[in-house]
Formats: sequence, structure tokens, C-alpha cells
Amino acid sequence: MKKSNQLRYKNFTAVIGLEVHIELATKSKMFCGCSADHFGRPPNTQVCPVCLGLPGALPYVNKEALLLTLKLGLAFSAQVNNFSKFDRKHYFYADLPKGYQISQYDIPLCTGGKFGEIRIRRIHLEEDTAKLVHQTVQGNKASLIDFNRSGVPLVELVTEPDFNDPKGVVSFLKEVQLIARYLGISLADMEKGSLRLEANVSVAQDAQVPDYKVELKNINSFKFLEKAIVSEIDRQIKLLTSGETVVQETRGYDETKRTTFSQRTKEEAQDYRYFPEPDIPPLRFSDEEVKEISQSLPELPDQVRKRLTSEYRVRADYSEILVADRKRVEFFEKAAGKKVVRENLKPVADYGQGKTAVLGFLIGLVQKELKGKGDSKMIRDLLVVELEK
Repeated sequence: MKKSNQLRYKNFTAVIGLEVHIELATKSKMFCGCSADHFGRPPNTQVCPVCLGLPGALPYVNKEALLLTLKLGLAFSAQVNNFSKFDRKHYFYADLPKGYQISQYDIPLCTGGKFGEIRIRRIHLEEDTAKLVHQTVQGNKASLIDFNRSGVPLVELVTEPDFNDPKGVVSFLKEVQLIARYLGISLADMEKGSLRLEANVSVAQDAQVPDYKVELKNINSFKFLEKAIVSEIDRQIKLLTSGETVVQETRGYDETKRTTFSQRTKEEAQDYRYFPEPDIPPLRFSDEEVKEISQSLPELPDQVRKRLTSEYRVRADYSEILVADRKRVEFFEKAAGKKVVRENLKPVADYGQGKTAVLGFLIGLVQKELKGKGDSKMIRDLLVVELEK
């Protein structure tokens, strides 16, 4: 934990775990043939008896979703279970027409894993729920349901409670988003709901392990999640220092009031009455299949950072700018092959003697090589890095 937080929390330590939901970029839904591309589509136009939960409709597994989930698990060094299965998670809510969600409970696709010092507990696959739309109809408040999202494949990554600094939470989540994009499994766009964040927050006093957790849900930006965590930590510390008990519950975040608010009491696993999904056969993966998927993984963001530093001697701040967009890295490597520098030694020498005006000439040559498709500011920055070697 950072020193500033230690002073602020005194003898309290924040204990934070994360649940990250990512909508997978598959063509069809998880258990039927409806299109999974639901964002911005007319309500209830991409539905069928399966995703509407109609009696007698039988689900079948989307193999592409399984593959993408395993890629994410392997990217985080998780263990792929050779045997896995789907389960029914029962609860009643308007966005869940069947009265249960097909998810995974005791044998998920991936378990364990690590990212730096952060331990990954599990990565599992489930179906998304329908979307509730709250609006006013003829002067009356109403909640409408759009089932286009119902059944879209949703992967959930769950960490151990290894965070104690809200800023560290945000850094990790941004990296998860970047990894998902590099893997090509999802755009992980928070504005479109394809990346959703939940944080389990509690505070430990005098190194005692807390026996509760408060889940922060429905937060749609990294900035708001950080603010929500800070607000929730402060709220819990105030309760504990005044001798009160923190209730285990689900809470939202009100940006206007800058406080969290109660939504519902948090359920335990037994409340969901999990049992194996009878309509879907168990899943089996051979070691050979897992090895093949592992070998197909692309270069991941951290590997790219290290390569940019070692091979191209790119400064850390420039490296972060490049790594943030995979296409930008590809562009950089084309430019860094930087032909212009090798074949124009006189202007390069002039630059080394302080004649910085030649930079414009070199930028023009690079643009010509790239057929006008390069960003001039990025070209300038990369040329300066190469020339100052």
C-alpha cells in the first residue's frame, strides 16, 4: 500500500478483490445461433426460444467462446481443467427469463493463474442476462426488458483479494482490458458494456482477516470505480471505528453524492442452489489441445514493452503510448525499420550537429514510405527516438 493510504487508513488495511466480466466477440450467442452483436440493435430483435427461456428449448455450446476463454486463461498462466462443466445458478430477477443462469461453479474452465503479485482464482464462462431499460412511459416510470443481450457469452475473471490500493486496482484492470484486445477476444469497451467491473471491498483492522465483503456493482468507468472504492473504504472505517458492524451486501456508487448506496443483501453460494446443467454434456480438453491453444497466443502487452525497451531502446513513457494500441506497435515497427534513417546519412548527421530543421525533411520521407498513412506526430516522436540513439 502506498504511504499516503497508510497515513489515511492508520491501522486499517483495505482488502480488495475483483470480478471482471468481458463479453466475448463471438458471432453467435453462448447457447443458441442468435447474433451476439447486440449493442445499438432494435430491442428484442435478436432472440429465439433458447435465449428467451421458453419451455422445451435446448441449449448447445458455442465452441468459439470456449476457445476464447481458454486463451484468456492461458494468458494469465491459469491451469486449464481437462474436465469442466456448466451449472445452473438459480435466482429470480426480471432480466433472467429461465429463473436461472447457465454458469460454472465448482469446475470452471480455468483455475489459478497469476499476474505479477496478483493471484487469479478462476476464469469461467457463462451467459449474459437481458438488459433492463428504465424510462418514463406516459408519465409513469417503467422498466422495460431488452433480451438481445440475453445469452451473449460472458467470461468472468475473479482475483484473490490481493489489492489494497485503489490505484493498483485500476492499473490491473487497464491491463486486463489491453490483454483482451491483444488476444482479439473482445474490444472490452466499457461504454458499450462489453467490459464490466465489480470490486469486493473490506477493511482489516490490526491485521485481522475481515469476515465480510461488500460488493460494488454496476460501475461503468475506471475513474468511478476508483472513487467508489475510496468512498467505500472510508465508509467502512467510520462504521468500524464507531463500533458498528459492516453488513455484507451489494452496493452501487452515486457520483453526484460521491458515496456508495445499498442495493441488496449479498447472497452466499448456497443461496443460488447450484447444480450441474442437465442439458449440456461435460467439457473435456486434452493436453495436446491446450498446448496448441497456448502456442497460438499472440505477443502480449508486457512482452511488447520489454521488446521495445531491449530491441529499440524506447523510453518507458513512449513504450506505454505504443503498447496502448496494437496497430500502433505494428506501425512503429514498420517505421523503426526507420529505411529512411539508413539511406539518408547526411540529414541524420546534420541532426546530430544540432540542425533540427532536417527533421521535417525526414518526416516527409517516412510519410512517403508509408504512402501517407502515418500520423505525423507519432512519426516525429519515433524519429527523435531513433535519431537520438
